[in-house]
Amino acid sequence: MTFGLVLSGGGARGIAHLGVLKGLLEAGFSFSQLAGTSAGAIVGSLFAYGYSPDEILKIIETTPFYRHVRPAFTRMGLLRLDKAETLYRTYLPEDRFETLPIPLHVVATNLTEGTLAVFDTGELVRPVLASCCLPGIFEPYWINKQQYVDGAVLNNMPVEVIEQKVDFIVGSHCNPFVSHKPLTSMKGVLERSLVLAVRSKTNERLARCNLLIEPPELSRFDVFDWRRARELFRLGYQHVRALEPQLVKIAESAQ
Repeated sequence: MTFGLVLSGGGARGIAHLGVLKGLLEAGFSFSQLAGTSAGAIVGSLFAYGYSPDEILKIIETTPFYRHVRPAFTRMGLLRLDKAETLYRTYLPEDRFETLPIPLHVVATNLTEGTLAVFDTGELVRPVLASCCLPGIFEPYWINKQQYVDGAVLNNMPVEVIEQKVDFIVGSHCNPFVSHKPLTSMKGVLERSLVLAVRSKTNERLARCNLLIEPPELSRFDVFDWRRARELFRLGYQHVRALEPQLVKIAESAQ
């Protein structure tokens, strides 16, 4: 039995994917296909290249990513991501999908054509950055004269990209919706509304996962909580560890 792993977007909450991934590997899982959106594309690309979850966490904790974004000075976004290309190429020097030991599929939203784009051949770094291009925050990303933004706009859980390529789909989703007391800030209203909009288009895809991992505690975190990286990692890892007996049985059935 072959396993595929789908990684959702979710901003800083996507760091929990690393803890989830570490727990899955310890339970005996190995993956023959990966698919990711936004933060999931970042995690997926680094893992597919060969970095361990702990190594990726260290990269996130020690790299000053904010130095590699710059003001956009346009009406299309506050910041630009193009300067980050050089940074990512230090970790993904070959910059080709074909060089990855595990096949990876990255999704982004093509604004020019109004369609979902799936990248799995050719250059790697720019599609990953395009997949992370949150509308309103980052200026749309240009690839081959087309404008791209965050893949979550159209598909935050790209299960269908790999479900015909593997026998068993594991989904790691980091945007749980848990009812809270009434909101009291515009920021809270906007963020909750975004989560609901994305979630409404994601529910059907979540149901198509053979195994869905969605730590409910992630609802306590902000999508910009990058400084809480280790806490997010630990939360994802502990959630999977609690499922270990079930996971070991699944992994052993593939042998």
